[in-house]
Amino acid sequence: MTTAQVTFTEAELLEDHTMAEPLIEGGVRCHGGFDDEGEYVSPRTKHRVPAIEAWQAQHTELFGTQMLHVPLDTWPAHMPNVAQARHLITAGVPEPLIATLTRIGTVEGFGANIRLLQPGDMQRHFDEDIRGTAIDHLGKGLFEAHGRDEAGWEEEAGHKDMWFAARDVAFESPTAKVDIDAMLARMGFGQPGAASAPVERALPDDIDLNLELIANLMIRVLFIEVQAFHTFAWAETWLSDTHLVAGDGRAADLVAYIRADETPHVDYLKTALTEMRDRTWVGASGKKHKGIEMIGTLWDRGLEQSLGAGRAQTRAAVLGEVEHWCLQHEGGADTLAEFHALADADAA
Repeated sequence: MTTAQVTFTEAELLEDHTMAEPLIEGGVRCHGGFDDEGEYVSPRTKHRVPAIEAWQAQHTELFGTQMLHVPLDTWPAHMPNVAQARHLITAGVPEPLIATLTRIGTVEGFGANIRLLQPGDMQRHFDEDIRGTAIDHLGKGLFEAHGRDEAGWEEEAGHKDMWFAARDVAFESPTAKVDIDAMLARMGFGQPGAASAPVERALPDDIDLNLELIANLMIRVLFIEVQAFHTFAWAETWLSDTHLVAGDGRAADLVAYIRADETPHVDYLKTALTEMRDRTWVGASGKKHKGIEMIGTLWDRGLEQSLGAGRAQTRAAVLGEVEHWCLQHEGGADTLAEFHALADADAA
């Protein structure tokens, strides 16, 4: 059996490494920082990363199964692609890319809502012992760390503002040229009534509703976090092009730092979901359910939504912004036609 520490306090899971230098961009103190060798160090990872590694090793020893995994190529590459991004900028229509970076930052801010989940006593939902697991630490630091990473904490900016900073560095503070509220409305963000939709259950009625909501949101967030690595690669490529955007590559560096921060998110989510998959769930009636069936049901439904309706909604929002802004510029119809000509085969 592993002798690594598997039980942590919330303070430990939120603790930073000692930084030799803070990360500051545009006068804003961002989370994370740099070690003595100048390498970026993600926030709140002094104990969080070793904890995740210990939980994974312990689970493999106890259950003999592998961690849940969803390959990045499950999702198509980012749309618009790099060639389309370059085309829009060189054609003098950068606004769709400004809008995309704004949308990403806005979604990151929404991601902080994961800290609002209230797991409570998770042991009552499982037949097997959950002490010393990621499940047992969801409400004891893991969700809180995730939320702070996304939206920032106290004086330190998180991913939301880091994406906005990357946008402002690359396009030299463009926000005055774009009506952000109108852009978000066109893309479907901040619309009234969006949060009032009734809960559509997928699991048996005697499974605690809060447990289903938590597991379902974790799966949705995991899928978002994994496919975001397409976005990171896309953004880092063209934001590092000093002939295309301003900032001497600093915008791309910020995206790389965000990418590093997201890795623990993917790892703790898949660890806790694997632990749930391999345990026996206990309903309110005392009836027992196989975790592989509970997680499998939510997983399949979530993946279908991500690859279907979710992807279609994002594509429509992005294309809507491209069309809106191209047609505000002289020769915009030709710019738009070339944009579509540069699309990847699956997005054409």
